[in-house]
Amino acid sequence: MTYTQEIVHAIVEKQRQFFRTGVTLDVNWRIEQLKKLRQAVIDHRDMLEKALWEDLRKSPTEAYLCDLGPVIVEVNEILHGLKRWARPERHFSGLMCFPSVLTTVYKMPYGVSLIISPFNFPILLTLGVLAASISGGNTAVLKTSSKSAASTRALKQLIADTFPEEFVTVIDGGHDVADMCLEERFDKIFYTGSPAVAKHVLEKASRHLTSVALELGGETGNWCIVRKDADLKDAARKIAFFKLCNAGQICININQIAVAEEVAEPFLAELKRAFVRQIGEHPEENPEYPKLITPAVYDKCVRLTEQYRDRVVFGGVGNRAEVRFAPTILYPVGINEDIVQHELFCPLLPVVPYKDGEADALLDVIADREHPLSMYIFTSDKRWAKGVMAAQQYGGGCINEVCIHMMVKGVPFNGTGHSGMGAYHGEWGFREFTHPQTVLMGSTRFNLPLREHPYSGPAGRKKRAILKWFER
Repeated sequence: MTYTQEIVHAIVEKQRQFFRTGVTLDVNWRIEQLKKLRQAVIDHRDMLEKALWEDLRKSPTEAYLCDLGPVIVEVNEILHGLKRWARPERHFSGLMCFPSVLTTVYKMPYGVSLIISPFNFPILLTLGVLAASISGGNTAVLKTSSKSAASTRALKQLIADTFPEEFVTVIDGGHDVADMCLEERFDKIFYTGSPAVAKHVLEKASRHLTSVALELGGETGNWCIVRKDADLKDAARKIAFFKLCNAGQICININQIAVAEEVAEPFLAELKRAFVRQIGEHPEENPEYPKLITPAVYDKCVRLTEQYRDRVVFGGVGNRAEVRFAPTILYPVGINEDIVQHELFCPLLPVVPYKDGEADALLDVIADREHPLSMYIFTSDKRWAKGVMAAQQYGGGCINEVCIHMMVKGVPFNGTGHSGMGAYHGEWGFREFTHPQTVLMGSTRFNLPLREHPYSGPAGRKKRAILKWFER
């Protein structure tokens, strides 16, 4: 379908009319839609897995582990808690409001939401956000990535088979179509992608003062710190798994490792062994290893590798026909080199040596850069690690682990600054897609004249005395 501004406008207005019918305000109705979404993922599993294979060469196991399964888990968590989260809150209004003693906070949907999803997890980061939107009682226009074309086609079919377009619909196309969407007045926008495009989204949204949530990778990438007292084999095993996952095309992935120089050589040896053990000596030929999304990303890997060819200690090769590039360790890399000052989003892994006794100075450098979406620390000094994680600014992270913090139920996920704004998952997603409305129930009897004139003389002094008493 060829989209025009008129067609996009008609889609948004149709959803706005549907929202105004009030159907989505019914929590039981939302629950039924969430159950339909969950069943749709199950029923369309083969189609979705084939699409992920076509776009990213994700094996069925990785597709289910990273895209399909988490959507089902997310929906289940919402179903478990939605009635409790959506229940209006009752508050005592306080003596200052006497005789009006009851105030209610309603959790209201924004209205028509726009969800702009990326290519790297095209199912999870579309349907997972959609689940949050539905939980809040919104309608949704899904603008999916043109880079993951097979997944977009699959999503269009899944959504069309499951929901009427006045409630949920998928719009495909490139940046021009995304801009058509951003020209419209939405009530909520949720964008997942790069900080550069996020600025454009915010600028467009600002004209309508639309509430925006951003889930971004971070301008200068996510750090992993390996101290000299870390379990090197355990750290290497987990880091290798994570870097292989989706060929490094993950917003929370490790962009660069800072390793204590006292253990740098044994750590690198363990990391190489972990890569070989998990994916083989020629990952670029392994059909289980995901491909890069476009040849342009492959060419970027080649260009950066050639710049650091004398420091490639593992990998550094690829298969352009299959658009696969091996996980590539670059060592040593200085902390101020350009390659560790921007998000790579690929299988390259720069390793920065530092003196273990100067770990706090390393953290100062990290803190001076843009806030990352994730941070990972490997050390046996858990007290130090907890202190770091409580003091640094980032989205989320792990101590002696990678990535699975985003799988914990009941906790928020997202970044801050250049790594995002807002939060979602479970109840946090419900909160992100609703706004609180406070309503006081007034009384027509026993109203005192405290707020009314006169404010001077004996009456004014008496009123001030009573008001001060109420303030206690």
